[in-house]
Amino acid sequence: MREILDAQRAAFMAELPVGLDVRKDRLKRAAAMVRDNASRFCDALSEDFGHRSRQQSMITDIAASVSPLEHARKSLDRWARREKKPVMFPLGLLGAKAWVEYQPKGVVGIISPWNFPVNLVMSPLAGVFAAGNRAMVKTSEFTPVTAALFEELAPNYFDQTELAFVSGGPDVGKAFASLPFDHLLFTGATGVGRHILHAAADNLTPVTLELGGKSPAILGRSANLAQATERVAMGKMLNAGQICIAPDYLMVAAEQEAAAVDGIVAAASAMYPTLLSNPDYTSVVNDRHYARLTAAIADARDKGAEVIEVNPANEDFAASNSRKLPLHIVRNPTDDMIVMQEEIFGPILPVRKYDSIDGAIAEVNRRDRPLALYYFGSDDGERRRVLDRTISGGVSLDDTIFHVSMEELPFGGIGPSGMGAYHGEPGFRTFSHAKSVFKQSKLNVAKLGGLMPPYGKATDTAVKRQLG
Repeated sequence: MREILDAQRAAFMAELPVGLDVRKDRLKRAAAMVRDNASRFCDALSEDFGHRSRQQSMITDIAASVSPLEHARKSLDRWARREKKPVMFPLGLLGAKAWVEYQPKGVVGIISPWNFPVNLVMSPLAGVFAAGNRAMVKTSEFTPVTAALFEELAPNYFDQTELAFVSGGPDVGKAFASLPFDHLLFTGATGVGRHILHAAADNLTPVTLELGGKSPAILGRSANLAQATERVAMGKMLNAGQICIAPDYLMVAAEQEAAAVDGIVAAASAMYPTLLSNPDYTSVVNDRHYARLTAAIADARDKGAEVIEVNPANEDFAASNSRKLPLHIVRNPTDDMIVMQEEIFGPILPVRKYDSIDGAIAEVNRRDRPLALYYFGSDDGERRRVLDRTISGGVSLDDTIFHVSMEELPFGGIGPSGMGAYHGEPGFRTFSHAKSVFKQSKLNVAKLGGLMPPYGKATDTAVKRQLG
């Protein structure tokens, strides 16, 4: 890996400055790699998951990869313009100028996760390539077929000094994170993110962490319950809940809790009337995660929660060897249950009751800051209060998930849910170095401003002016 990094950095330095046409060509080739091989990627994804909806993969991993790459290619001229900045009085009057220009950083490392193993490689590459960098990608060991396909296809579209893929388990990941990249992006669990940050620290590598956490969905009393519960169910069951911004738990006014649960059941049943043979419903990725989720369900039952399994066709999951898991709604969950302590990352939805919106806000604020927050309701004042009194990576109002697909909104977390952001122009900025440039006028400004010894009246005047 170090040899690949050294070769990429040497090629990068030899190429400087990286022209916009070169960057656009890389973006075009990246989009072509996904577009040309869409069917093979969908096959690989399904093989890795045990079953993954082909149409879902086309939306969430194929189209959602091509779109940011094309958006970056079309927007690059605007993003890359240098930005003129004002200079301090009176230098502007004397002919001095100041601006910021955006330079590529060099070689960017990307550690991608398993839940969207195409999109969460290609979407970051939109910003990486737009900014003029080279890239090395460490793929997830949990999706080895997709990882192998990337390694097979990439040389058909890129020289290894432009884009290289490496695969392997935790030891490879640790070594990868320890490389002296010019920037490192990690998407994954908060616990692993801490190790990534430690590994990067020795090289002072700047790091963007896209993590997760318990993202709440709050149903205000003014919400349209039928619409809101349908949208919560959609966001929760997409990819079988294996999404970092999936609604992790639902909060609803106490008197509306029963109706909200009924709405979730009805919506989930309408979207997925069957599960085992349903091509639209994705499996849990592996046996370890399946065991983790079923243990969390058992823990909630053992500690007194009411657990509703949404199984409209009364299918026999125990007799199946698939890892498909129905939606489980957990009513009256308590803080000592696993489902309220850890990010769920699967089709389990705890439902908590609140008496006042301030109580719901307090519930959010006593937990780690989430990657996403969802609020449903038509009460403008209440909506504003939720936005003002909670801190989260991002928000969708009256829906779930959708803010992540708005390419010009920065996507990122805060605190334990992550640091830094990318997507669209914010991604271009993340993977660029904002270089400050000041051009002095022809006059001897240092002397006029009293900065040049011997100090005297001009110095006193300058100090007085700056002190106000």
